[in-house]
Amino acid sequence: MKAIIDIAHAGQVFDAALADLAAGGNADYVLSFESAHTLFSDITPARLDLLDALARLGPCGLVTLAKATGRHEADVLTDSRRLIELGLIERGDDDRIKVPFEMLEIRMTLAKAA
Repeated sequence: MKAIIDIAHAGQVFDAALADLAAGGNADYVLSFESAHTLFSDITPARLDLLDALARLGPCGLVTLAKATGRHEADVLTDSRRLIELGLIERGDDDRIKVPFEMLEIRMTLAKAA
């Protein structure tokens, strides 16, 4: 399974979701933003690096992740909480976090000339 981060203009997010449901659903996790600005305010380079490190490490605790990335635990905690809210990482019953995806894809549909 992969996570797809999509940049779609207002209205297109709902159109895409309806089309997906009509086609029988999608096994991939889709997270949509209305602009590159909103995407990159939530999915920062540091958070992308955190996702990559966590995928390489496998399920682990925040202290282990902070040590592996050379970042402060408080920053890793803040970033991991936001990534959990966005559905890009999960926390298990044992409090370890993990990336539940094999791949992360970021796409942007370009506007067509009128």
